[in-house]
Amino acid sequence: MARKKNKPLPPLEWLQPRMQAARLLSAVLLAALAVLLLVWNLWFADLHGARIWVIASIELAPLLLVAPGMLLGSARVHAWACFMMNLYFIKGVLAWIDPARAWLGAAETLLSVALFTSALLYTRWRYQYERHLAGEGTA
Repeated sequence: MARKKNKPLPPLEWLQPRMQAARLLSAVLLAALAVLLLVWNLWFADLHGARIWVIASIELAPLLLVAPGMLLGSARVHAWACFMMNLYFIKGVLAWIDPARAWLGAAETLLSVALFTSALLYTRWRYQYERHLAGEGTA
């Protein structure tokens, strides 16, 4: 059985700046999403008697779990962040339906989509970069 040929990789000069930009954008968007959730829960949310710190902790815990790995540039953690963003996307869409929370929903949805995209691009470009360093880029 013949071995499948790898697709050619983009040059390192093309990958490096895009990889750095996607990593920086991912970190900024992660912080923006955390700030949005915190501000919403502290000042705008009607929690019906629930403790603010409990709700905020539940919403922020997943972001805090991936934050160190994202800041260190782990491609695997960026990939996991993509999976997590689905939760924030769904929560944002559901909030967007309610006219009283529409602005929160719109912001959360857009931030989660942007973070998903930047983390996905970083993951792709980082693995291509690592393949280059392993010598697979030359064919």
